[in-house]
Amino acid sequence: MTFLVDTCVAIWFFEGSDAIPTKTLGRLVDAGNDVLLSDVSILEIVSKHSIGKFPLPQHPSALIPALARKHRFDILPLSTEDIFRLESLPLLHRDPFDRLLVAQALANGLTLVSPDPLVRQYKVPSLWG
Repeated sequence: MTFLVDTCVAIWFFEGSDAIPTKTLGRLVDAGNDVLLSDVSILEIVSKHSIGKFPLPQHPSALIPALARKHRFDILPLSTEDIFRLESLPLLHRDPFDRLLVAQALANGLTLVSPDPLVRQYKVPSLWG
């Protein structure tokens, strides 16, 4: 199975946080599954870091690719098709990053890993718990 992780899930995973439920974490570390980190999440991290809302020990350009490689997360580029998928999404969630992640998951047939109940209101395969 291929999972697309929400930004917060990627951060928690990289930090080794216990915020990710055991069953979900098990699916993410299972070598039989693929885990994707979206360009959308990278944009969110860089944006929040640059305005001081998300301090990091290194620049995101060095840290995020290294963490993705270390934890075998592949990077999912944001495509024009993903962006246009937003046109068909109801406005259940106002966060543009989360909406883009939903659009990417739908456009690419991915399961979205997110604790956000607003994200899980969309008709997107999801995993949490």
